[in-house]
Amino acid sequence: MAGGNAIRGSRVGAGPMGESERGDTAPRRRVSYWCSNGHETAPSFAQEHGSEVPEVWDCPRCGYPAGQDRDNPPVPPRNEPYKTHLAYVKERRSDEDGAAILETALEKHRSKHPVRPAR
Repeated sequence: MAGGNAIRGSRVGAGPMGESERGDTAPRRRVSYWCSNGHETAPSFAQEHGSEVPEVWDCPRCGYPAGQDRDNPPVPPRNEPYKTHLAYVKERRSDEDGAAILETALEKHRSKHPVRPAR
Protein backbone atom coordinates (compact mmCIF):
# COMPACT_ATOMS: atom_id res chain seq x y z
CA MET A 1 0.00 0.00 0.00
CA ALA A 2 1.35 3.42 -0.92
CA GLY A 3 1.96 5.89 1.86
CA GLY A 4 1.81 9.66 1.92
CA ASN A 5 -0.70 12.41 2.18
CA ALA A 6 -2.00 12.34 -1.40
CA ILE A 7 -5.73 12.57 -1.89
CA ARG A 8 -6.59 10.49 -4.91
CA GLY A 9 -9.13 11.49 -7.54
CA SER A 10 -9.57 14.97 -6.16
CA ARG A 11 -9.01 18.50 -7.34
CA VAL A 12 -9.83 21.93 -6.05
CA GLY A 13 -13.57 22.48 -6.31
CA ALA A 14 -14.36 18.78 -6.71
CA GLY A 15 -16.46 16.85 -4.29
CA PRO A 16 -20.03 16.32 -3.26
CA MET A 17 -20.72 20.04 -3.05
CA GLY A 18 -23.00 21.42 -5.71
CA GLU A 19 -23.80 24.89 -6.97
CA SER A 20 -25.56 25.70 -3.70
CA GLU A 21 -22.29 25.33 -1.80
CA ARG A 22 -20.21 27.42 -4.20
CA GLY A 23 -22.81 29.96 -5.18
CA ASP A 24 -24.52 30.53 -8.50
CA THR A 25 -22.55 31.14 -11.67
CA ALA A 26 -22.80 34.53 -13.34
CA PRO A 27 -25.18 34.73 -16.30
CA ARG A 28 -23.28 34.11 -19.52
CA ARG A 29 -23.82 34.40 -23.25
CA ARG A 30 -22.06 32.49 -26.02
CA VAL A 31 -20.64 34.34 -29.02
CA SER A 32 -19.70 32.47 -32.19
CA TYR A 33 -16.49 33.28 -34.06
CA TRP A 34 -15.31 31.86 -37.42
CA CYS A 35 -11.79 31.76 -38.84
CA SER A 36 -10.82 31.66 -42.52
CA ASN A 37 -10.59 27.83 -42.32
CA GLY A 38 -14.28 27.66 -41.37
CA HIS A 39 -13.70 26.57 -37.76
CA GLU A 40 -16.32 27.81 -35.30
CA THR A 41 -15.40 28.80 -31.74
CA ALA A 42 -18.04 29.82 -29.22
CA PRO A 43 -16.52 31.17 -25.99
CA SER A 44 -18.87 32.44 -23.29
CA PHE A 45 -18.80 35.94 -21.86
CA ALA A 46 -20.45 37.51 -18.84
CA GLN A 47 -23.79 39.16 -19.56
CA GLU A 48 -23.31 41.88 -16.98
CA HIS A 49 -23.66 45.45 -18.12
CA GLY A 50 -20.43 46.88 -19.48
CA SER A 51 -18.74 43.58 -20.33
CA GLU A 52 -17.23 43.87 -23.77
CA VAL A 53 -17.09 41.11 -26.35
CA PRO A 54 -13.88 41.25 -28.45
CA GLU A 55 -14.19 41.75 -32.21
CA VAL A 56 -11.56 39.08 -32.92
CA TRP A 57 -10.83 35.79 -31.14
CA ASP A 58 -7.95 33.37 -31.85
CA CYS A 59 -9.14 30.05 -33.27
CA PRO A 60 -8.05 27.26 -30.88
CA ARG A 61 -7.76 24.75 -33.76
CA CYS A 62 -5.53 26.61 -36.24
CA GLY A 63 -4.49 29.81 -34.43
CA TYR A 64 -5.85 32.13 -37.13
CA PRO A 65 -7.89 35.17 -36.08
CA ALA A 66 -11.64 34.54 -36.01
CA GLY A 67 -14.44 37.09 -36.36
CA GLN A 68 -18.17 37.16 -35.71
CA ASP A 69 -19.11 37.39 -39.42
CA ARG A 70 -19.23 33.81 -40.72
CA ASP A 71 -19.17 34.87 -44.38
CA ASN A 72 -16.35 37.40 -43.96
CA PRO A 73 -13.74 36.10 -41.47
CA PRO A 74 -10.54 38.07 -40.78
CA VAL A 75 -7.65 37.48 -43.16
CA PRO A 76 -4.87 35.40 -41.58
CA PRO A 77 -1.58 37.23 -41.07
CA ARG A 78 1.13 36.68 -43.66
CA ASN A 79 4.17 35.12 -42.04
CA GLU A 80 7.58 35.95 -43.42
CA PRO A 81 9.77 32.90 -43.94
CA TYR A 82 12.56 32.29 -41.43
CA LYS A 83 15.80 34.02 -42.33
CA THR A 84 19.22 32.98 -41.14
CA HIS A 85 21.69 35.43 -39.66
CA LEU A 86 23.68 35.21 -42.90
CA ALA A 87 20.62 36.24 -44.93
CA TYR A 88 20.20 39.37 -42.80
CA VAL A 89 23.91 40.19 -43.13
CA LYS A 90 23.74 39.79 -46.92
CA GLU A 91 20.86 42.29 -46.99
CA ARG A 92 23.08 44.88 -45.31
CA ARG A 93 26.46 44.13 -46.93
CA SER A 94 27.65 43.79 -50.51
CA ASP A 95 30.04 41.04 -51.64
CA GLU A 96 32.84 43.64 -51.77
CA ASP A 97 32.13 44.64 -48.14
CA GLY A 98 32.21 40.99 -47.12
CA ALA A 99 35.54 40.42 -48.86
CA ALA A 100 37.06 43.50 -47.16
CA ILE A 101 35.82 42.40 -43.70
CA LEU A 102 37.17 38.88 -44.28
CA GLU A 103 40.57 40.20 -45.36
CA THR A 104 40.80 42.43 -42.26
CA ALA A 105 39.92 39.49 -40.00
CA LEU A 106 42.48 37.24 -41.72
CA GLU A 107 45.23 39.85 -41.34
CA LYS A 108 44.41 40.18 -37.64
CA HIS A 109 44.48 36.39 -37.22
CA ARG A 110 47.77 36.04 -39.12
CA SER A 111 49.44 38.71 -36.98
CA LYS A 112 48.52 36.80 -33.80
CA HIS A 113 49.31 33.34 -35.21
CA PRO A 114 52.24 33.49 -37.63
CA VAL A 115 52.77 30.49 -39.91
CA ARG A 116 55.74 28.36 -38.84
CA PRO A 117 57.98 26.91 -41.57
CA ALA A 118 57.67 23.16 -42.12
CA ARG A 119 60.55 21.02 -40.82
